[in-house]
Amino acid sequence: MKPDELKICGLAAVKARFERDPASIQRLFFDQPTSRRIGPMCRALAAARKVYRCVESAELEKVAGSIHHGGIVAIVTAPAWRAPTAAEVRTWAGQRAPLLLLDRIGNAHNLGAIARTAGYFGVGRLVLAEDPAAARPGEATYRIAEGGMEAVEVFRVPDLARFIHDLKAAGYAVLGAATRGGRPEAGRSSQAVALVMGNEEHGMSPAVAGACTGLVTIPGSGRVESLNVSVAAAVLMWELWGRGLSRA
Repeated sequence: MKPDELKICGLAAVKARFERDPASIQRLFFDQPTSRRIGPMCRALAAARKVYRCVESAELEKVAGSIHHGGIVAIVTAPAWRAPTAAEVRTWAGQRAPLLLLDRIGNAHNLGAIARTAGYFGVGRLVLAEDPAAARPGEATYRIAEGGMEAVEVFRVPDLARFIHDLKAAGYAVLGAATRGGRPEAGRSSQAVALVMGNEEHGMSPAVAGACTGLVTIPGSGRVESLNVSVAAAVLMWELWGRGLSRA
């Protein structure tokens, strides 16, 4: 593996990458059962004179670095995460494009599950906090996302609270998910809406929470304190954007 490369495991994730950006796949390894399902992929790699190889399960585990390879591992060119430009933010606001902001989500599996849900509901852009505590999209994220990482564009910003101020100046309502103290009806807005999900243990940082337009809390029975962050993100994405799809 080179520093600018990334592993993508699992057939759904690899096929989604191939459909979106086949040229990014540098090498491909797979087991015998999977070989019967990836003919077009192998032909494309052969035409590009790139390595593709059917290997035994033990070798595939070594390539993946995990037993959770799903029968196939693609070595791809890793994306270079960047911050959105001011012009992009203004365009998104004018289009009322949904945005999902993640404040130090620490678990790569949660990140993958959130990306999968975002792709499902058509939330096409994720903005991550550039923080040591934040998980970066990697092998586990792509595998759990089941192709969802190819349905979203990922950005990283050095200061999420400052970026929220930029979003508000552009016309966004920015709603922060809070375990308590928010209002269920806060999500009703005629503006472009950005949703902020906080860290699994600590929630949003005080600076990020303070920068939000408002806070929204999912009401529950009270028997359990909170939802897993990926589940909470799914509920809120449905409320903010999924209902509109059901009426379309």
